[in-house]
Amino acid sequence: MASITFKNNPVTLIGNEVNVGDQAPDFTVLSNDLSPVTLANSKGKVRIISVVPSIDTGVCDAQTRRFNEDASNLSNVEVLTISMDLPFAQKRWCASNGLENVQTLSDHRDASFGEAYGVLIKELRLLARSVFVVDSNDKVTYVEYVSEATNHPNYEAAIEAAKTAQ
Repeated sequence: MASITFKNNPVTLIGNEVNVGDQAPDFTVLSNDLSPVTLANSKGKVRIISVVPSIDTGVCDAQTRRFNEDASNLSNVEVLTISMDLPFAQKRWCASNGLENVQTLSDHRDASFGEAYGVLIKELRLLARSVFVVDSNDKVTYVEYVSEATNHPNYEAAIEAAKTAQ
């Protein structure tokens, strides 16, 4: 498993580590209107799955904005931002920031995504900052488990992986 710290303190990740070449695990999260969303909802598209501990923090805010801005220039790419925040908080964040095209999804209900992708932090019930690129055939083509959860991911590498994914 990936070794992750949160504010320089080691944390325990629950679930299965995902690797490049794996079939992307399915999951069920909630959209801002509380409807269920699974990996199949975006089948046939390249997905950048941007995982953040909480949308209401500076790094998470910047990560969400950056991936959505960079991916807006790519065809057939969808950005899914997943956190443990409640759907209501995610909806409020999008509205207060004037972002209408950002897809924020909540794993709060049953941590389905966190466990499937090995990013559920046992001690905090938050998701560890990470990025996954899944191609249109549901194969994982890029994985980054950010070693310190308060740091930024490698935006350029993830966007480049999305560009080359089919």
